[in-house]
Parts: sequence; C-alpha cells; structure tokens
Amino acid sequence: MQKPTTKRIWRCVKYYLELCLAKGQGSDTVRNKRGGLKKFYLWSLERNVTRTDQIDLDLMDDYAAYLNSYRKALDNEPLSSAQKRNLLTYVKIFIKYMFIKKLLPTNTLDGIELPSKGEQIPKALYTVEEVEVILEQPLLFGIKGLRDRSILEFFFVTGIRRGELAKLNIDDIDFNTGLVRVHGKGNKERLVPISPRGREWLAFYIGKVRPMFAFIGSGKALFLANNGKRYMPGKLSDMASQYVKLAGFDRTGACHLFRHNTATTMLDNGADLRHVQEMLGHASILTTQLYTHVSRKKLTQVYNDTHPSAQGCSGLF
Repeated sequence: MQKPTTKRIWRCVKYYLELCLAKGQGSDTVRNKRGGLKKFYLWSLERNVTRTDQIDLDLMDDYAAYLNSYRKALDNEPLSSAQKRNLLTYVKIFIKYMFIKKLLPTNTLDGIELPSKGEQIPKALYTVEEVEVILEQPLLFGIKGLRDRSILEFFFVTGIRRGELAKLNIDDIDFNTGLVRVHGKGNKERLVPISPRGREWLAFYIGKVRPMFAFIGSGKALFLANNGKRYMPGKLSDMASQYVKLAGFDRTGACHLFRHNTATTMLDNGADLRHVQEMLGHASILTTQLYTHVSRKKLTQVYNDTHPSAQGCSGLF
C-alpha cells in the first residue's frame, strides 16, 4: 500500500484502515473504526480542520464536549460512556499510527485523557424459553426458514460471534467429536462443542437444505445466503433481528443476544468462568466476568442462602 503524500485527514484515514486490514483486524472492527473516524472527520470539517497536523489536545477537548452534548437521532438519547470513549480512542490510535509511520513529527494525542467507559451489563435473552420462541419462528418460511433455523440454532448452541459464523467452512465441523473449529478475532482459533440437538440440525442443513442454495461458486462455505454465496455478517444480523421481532421481542443486537444467553445460562448452571471464557473466545477474563452481573439464578441462590431477611426471620405478623 502507498503512503499518503498529503496530511489531509480522510486520505490518511483510508491509509490507516488499509493498515488495519493488513494486520488481520476483523471487518466489523475496521468498519466500526471507519464509522467513528468519519464522524470525527465531518465534525472537523465544520471547524476548518482538514489536516492531521491540526489535531491536538485542545481540539480533542472540543470534540469530547461535542460528544457529551450529542443526542442520537433515533431516540434522542445521549451516547453511553463506552461509546464516547471508543470514538475518542479511534482518533487517538489513528494519530498514533500516523506518528509511527512518520506522517507526523510527534504524537500530538499521546497525553490525552480518556473518559471512563463505565461497566456495561450485557443485554441478554434472559430465559431459555424466550430463545425457544425465537427458534420456532423460521419454521413458518419453508426452505429458507429451515436454513435460518439451522443458523439460529448454531448461534444458540455455540455462542459464537456473527463474524465467526460467517467464516465457517463445512470442514470446520467434526461430527465425530462434536466440535467446531472457530476462526476468532486476531486470527486465533478455538474449538467449541456442539450439542447433540445442534449437530442434528447441522447435519439436516448440510444434507438437505444447503444443496438447495449451493452452486459452483459456493465453495466450502457452511452457511449460504439466498444467492448461494457465503452469508455476510450484516445480513446475519438482519435475518436474526427479523425473527426476534416476529417472536414479539424488541431488542437490538440479535446475533449477540444468543451469545449472551449462552454465557449467562452456562454460568447459572455452574460453569467455571475460565471455561466460558475459552468457549466465547474472550482474550481477557474481565470481559467474561461482565456476564456474572446478569447471572440471576446464582445471585438469587446466594441471596436466599446468606441474607438474614431470607433466612426465615419473622415478618410483620
């Protein structure tokens, strides 16, 4: 790739995003960076800031103030602490790489203070019963519904990310051991178990459903879209959201809701935190620990076993 010969912000951003892809960062990650940097770029243009050497700590203070006052168009809600931190971090890392690549003489944002991202509790489909209602919805839609049912079942039984599911090939599935080889973030592979019910749906899909979509260009891709090509992550979200809404639930992040359910249900049923971390492919156990906040069954049991008010103390009468 060719280094920019100009310090114009967006030309440098495009070069930076090419670097991110070359380093093996996931398409979703790079897409998020592009969106965040575009937001900053458009804001900068309104202030006649067009070059990377104009980006300094004072400018970022103004940008942080803008983010604090920003309200989302859909619901007029403010950005969360994590969203504001991420948007500032995108710019910070971008400038750092411009310095590393000698496109800037100094790293002008080296001393930036980022806001705390707070502690976000993951949203989840809290009950297995809710998940089962969602899994029933595709069965109303013929052969495409059977394919979609197989995909949602796979999300449910493995807890993998949508980008990981989209990358799966047929030979990543080992029916003898009941394991699937998942190509995770940072080019890290892991083995994830598949339940007997999950294997039954997968075998049915591969044997009866996939051939209805496949053509010579399908290759070894496991899950195929209507055009016979590999399912794209964004389309997986659209599909899953459709069935979540049909089931009567109004929750965002449909694909991730299955992942959240996998984590919380396993923790509720006594799974070790390290095992859940390995299954979900979290680099840090701190990420997995967030799910303990929504592990309601275990919290309720501990409360009933230890709190004096739950130990048979007399009531009002």
